[in-house]
Amino acid sequence: MVSLVITVLFILIAVFAPVLTSFSGWGPVSPDNSAINPNIGNFPYGSFGGISLKHLLGVEPGTGFDLYARIVYGMRTSLIVGFVSAVVSTVVGVVVGLAAGYFGGWIDNLLCRIMDIVLGFPQLLFIIALSPVLSSALSTAHGGTSENLRLVILVINISAFAWAYTARLVRGQTLSLREREFVDASRIMGAGPGHILFKQLLPNLWAPIMISFALAVPTNITTEAALSYLGVGVVPPNPDLGSLLNAASEYFLTDPTYLFIPGILLLILVLALNLLGDGVRDALDPRSNRS
Repeated sequence: MVSLVITVLFILIAVFAPVLTSFSGWGPVSPDNSAINPNIGNFPYGSFGGISLKHLLGVEPGTGFDLYARIVYGMRTSLIVGFVSAVVSTVVGVVVGLAAGYFGGWIDNLLCRIMDIVLGFPQLLFIIALSPVLSSALSTAHGGTSENLRLVILVINISAFAWAYTARLVRGQTLSLREREFVDASRIMGAGPGHILFKQLLPNLWAPIMISFALAVPTNITTEAALSYLGVGVVPPNPDLGSLLNAASEYFLTDPTYLFIPGILLLILVLALNLLGDGVRDALDPRSNRS
């Protein structure tokens, strides 16, 4: 319940980011040149990265961007990518897993080999390699790479490698369910494959699907942060937690506050989502010990 409250709080912060930043008067890319000292390399005035009533979490060294506004909008970006890529990968994984488990035969063999190939890829390295290619293709088709297009590229890259985990899980559950009496009864009554898959089998798979989705979100957020940290995610000055950590790594010794604040928030967010996924698993898995 604590992790659920923390997760909902982060989601509300992301949803109402424009409202929350309007109170401070600073946007994520609006610099405050009066808060940085040009005589010492544009470092913030004051202690702890320039934290004050004017800038609640300080300012970025070098740019003068309000760190509070950038973290709020960066959290929004990370949550959007994490949740949307989890939805896409879950939908694809459920469809593939249902088809493989129900039809069997050569369809199952083909889809299982595809799953094995996808699971065998070093995910992060292939995403780094594919990101420039996909970015170039989509930017050519749309006349440039906008912030929204960059988020679409991140979702496609993460989903392309994440669906196989859900598909493997759903396939195993479907293999067990397809031999149950209610499925045989549906076949005898003349039900087609579509009805059996989506009306008989899918409703009995919601528990493992929800568990898989709940655990996929923090994994995807961490992957997105890692990609942005490595320079193939969100492009500065657009904020996200990974790019903030990347920029802050240069100032670790001189301005550690700049690194610790987004780093601790990312840790809390991912930890809360992981604990929430564990809680969903304990609540929905009938084999778990709920005593």
